[in-house]
Amino acid sequence: MHLLRGKALAAVVALVAGLTVAACGSSNNSSKTNSSSSGGSSTSSSTPATISTKSFTNNFSAMASLKSLAGQGKGKVAAILPDTTSSTRYVEFDEPDLKKAMAAAGLPSSDIIVQNGQGSDSTFVTDAKADITNGASVLLIDPEDPGTGVTVANYAKAHGVAVVNYDRLSTPNGDYVSFNNYVVGQDIGKGFVTCAKAWGVSHPNVIMMRGAPTDNNATQFYVGYFNDVLKSYFSSGKYTLLAQTAGTWTPSDAQTEFEQAYTAHKSANSAVIPNDENGAPIITYLRSHGVKAKTFPTTGQDATLTGLQNILEGYQCGTVYKPVYAEAQAAVALAVYLRASKPAPSSLLNGSTVDPTSKKKVPSVLLTPFWVTPTNMKDTIVKDNFVPTSQLCSGAAKADCTKYGIS
Repeated sequence: MHLLRGKALAAVVALVAGLTVAACGSSNNSSKTNSSSSGGSSTSSSTPATISTKSFTNNFSAMASLKSLAGQGKGKVAAILPDTTSSTRYVEFDEPDLKKAMAAAGLPSSDIIVQNGQGSDSTFVTDAKADITNGASVLLIDPEDPGTGVTVANYAKAHGVAVVNYDRLSTPNGDYVSFNNYVVGQDIGKGFVTCAKAWGVSHPNVIMMRGAPTDNNATQFYVGYFNDVLKSYFSSGKYTLLAQTAGTWTPSDAQTEFEQAYTAHKSANSAVIPNDENGAPIITYLRSHGVKAKTFPTTGQDATLTGLQNILEGYQCGTVYKPVYAEAQAAVALAVYLRASKPAPSSLLNGSTVDPTSKKKVPSVLLTPFWVTPTNMKDTIVKDNFVPTSQLCSGAAKADCTKYGIS
């Protein structure tokens, strides 16, 4: 969550390579997913032999190797995104990157569909059915509600249409493309620990927040930062867990949850927050109550403009950067294989993820997230032009950009 905007590296090859987080991040070894692939390599000379999770850079050049395969397939590729509020990434990055990846892979414009469900389950289902009626042979779906994903997948299966779970897993009846969400959570947890120490918060009294409980991604994030990292700090007495909120991907609701917990626990001096969008109004609230920079650690995800500026100004420890261009290309690459009825290579379909409802292992493309702080922002976000420096270094953040060598 998502989310993420709210419920995205030519030199980036080195960062994505090996599914290993950069020095400022965490280890990618997670017990929650396995590394065995459920896909088999294609032996046809007309299909790419080297496409992998390491192939995708921000110039989209790897997609050209799929053109011959795209020529063998039939039907439209339709992507349906969840909303425009839970994370700005869906509008700013996912939509244009999916379109760019499809075109770069050789799909004609008439076979490219990218839509947004606008936060409505009924709209999402209606769009999916209309796409199938209009000739879609592959659907990339990212619904807010997992039940919506099941509905769409069942309808697609009945009509001979392949499904790819994009960014979040909602149905076992389709492959899955995302970042390793447990590692996302671990990055948040480890980033919090490092930041609390660096900011001199000797005994964090923590408000623990989470994303929407209906979102499997939110659950995986939570397991990553709470179970895998922070739980031991609470049980040992090094940290105090003051409150845990119910969870949401709606920023205004997240603010309300935080304010209630903050009002009830006057000793609160830190918060674990699962994404930048939820964190933004909370940080604004804290600042309005006189909280100074580098005194109240908070966390985030999705590398939004506001989140990055909050990091530079010292009100957020860091954010999990997920290069959306890599995710979009991976999803489109998988869709091109499915469209041509060819098995994806194990270098692309590189893992599996357990569906929380059916407990089935879903073949997965798992990409690498990165924990970004002021000290490595220049070599990640800025190098990728993920957020233009003209926007990043505007207003109050200008002096901080200069401090960290960002121009």
